[in-house]
Amino acid sequence: MNKKSRDVMVIGFALFAMFFGAGNLIFPVYLGKISGSSYWQAIIGFVITATGLPFLGIIAGIKAGGSAEKVASKLDKGFAVLIITALTLCIGPLFAIPRTAATTYEMSIKPFFSGINPIIFYCIYFLINIIFVMKPSKIIDIIGFVLTPVLFLTLAILIVKGIINPIAAPVSVNSSHIFSKSLAEGYQTMDAMAAVIFSSIILSSAIQKGYKSEKEIIDVTRKSGFVAIGGLALVYGGLVYIGSQASGLISGDIEKVELVIEVSKRILGNQGMLVLAIAVSLACFTTSIGLITTASQYFERLTNGKLKYSINVIWISFMSTLIAYLGVDKIIKLAGPVLDILYPIIIILIISTLLDRFVKDDKVVSGTVYTTFAITLVDTLNIFGLRKVTSHLPFANIGFCWVVPAVIVFIFLDIKYSMEIHQKLNFDER
Repeated sequence: MNKKSRDVMVIGFALFAMFFGAGNLIFPVYLGKISGSSYWQAIIGFVITATGLPFLGIIAGIKAGGSAEKVASKLDKGFAVLIITALTLCIGPLFAIPRTAATTYEMSIKPFFSGINPIIFYCIYFLINIIFVMKPSKIIDIIGFVLTPVLFLTLAILIVKGIINPIAAPVSVNSSHIFSKSLAEGYQTMDAMAAVIFSSIILSSAIQKGYKSEKEIIDVTRKSGFVAIGGLALVYGGLVYIGSQASGLISGDIEKVELVIEVSKRILGNQGMLVLAIAVSLACFTTSIGLITTASQYFERLTNGKLKYSINVIWISFMSTLIAYLGVDKIIKLAGPVLDILYPIIIILIISTLLDRFVKDDKVVSGTVYTTFAITLVDTLNIFGLRKVTSHLPFANIGFCWVVPAVIVFIFLDIKYSMEIHQKLNFDER
């Protein structure tokens, strides 16, 4: 394997691990159970949104030079700073980072060592994180070359054993709209938000590995993105399939975490919990490393170096330690409404960055974003009781009530400003 191929694999593996948090392990298994023998529909739908959107986010971030700020540059400066700061806080110390610690405790530590005080564990967890992230230039190599292979191995043990020796045959279930539900579940991973932020680490790593020209950097990072997304698609497919085997075995409602634990036990016996504990710990740890690094770098840029990277690492870790004590369920409940408002905006910014050559004026993007923001705000918070209106919009039943209005506004504004530019050119020629 030549140097370039090795670099692509290391960066791609690291990106895979940073994306693959505990939620990415839990959602597909649950989706498999509710889809039963229709698991192929579930796999296709989930992979489209759970890997397609993050890949677009990676490409958009790379196109913007690894800067989330540039992705939002078509918005008014104040609103752009507000959105990117809110994004960084949400996938940073407010929700995503503390959730990695809480999930690790609840799924990997508590089942074996129930007497350990969670706050002590969280302090140890984030102390280890701090040690790893204090040298950001080494993050990609540590994750991609050391941690990801172990994560891959534990996931492979669970999935391959489940495929070779199924615990049961998937059965037909009375569940409609499997494909649309799968699209929605993949959307709920919200990995596209992290993709925009992670692109800065990928670009920095490519540059540090000796790639100088823009063409070389884009080529390496794009191929690394394919490696990460390809790995995610394979793992998601395997997890959905082993989850589908539980469709006839485990009846009634069951918590998603409990379902994963039960399926792991049935596939691997008593060793299932240990394999699952290792997989969850590595998935959460690699994700938190990436998120702490990118959040710390962002706040250093935002304050023009007044808040140093090392200081940001410490306060983000401290804040995450406190919030982790709330537990997984409370963190998810608190995060839900905020992410429901932010995520559509980030998707609009990603798509507009990729289509910037066709966007005639920055006002096209800002108008579309403000429309999306207004709709998601009203729908999420039920302002003035207007959710009864947004609930009648197309795709509202799967959480996409903003899509059609956003498309209409985007097309209308693009045509409007194209005509204005054309009229101005004709006037100047006269």
